[in-house]
Amino acid sequence: MTVMTSAPLATDETEREIERRVAERCQAEAILWRFRLIMTESVMMALLVAAAGIALDKPIMLIMRVALLVGASCFASGMLLLGITGLGTKWARRLRSWRSR
Repeated sequence: MTVMTSAPLATDETEREIERRVAERCQAEAILWRFRLIMTESVMMALLVAAAGIALDKPIMLIMRVALLVGASCFASGMLLLGITGLGTKWARRLRSWRSR
């Protein structure tokens, strides 16, 4: 009696390739989620400032200008933080590979 297998066993090289592809996909999705988070926080801050201006009965043009400024500032600082984090991660990875030599 012979036993037949339906698929060949995965080799170490195949497993490494699968892990590499999964890691790339997760990294790309993580960047998108961070960008979405920055956008959400920027909009929320702008809306909070607008709500405060309305509650304090300020002129509508002043409210719009300040809310836009706050939202743009939050977005810019979030993108800057995202970029700095990415650079730090890349440098840490290079430092680790340099030290392991």
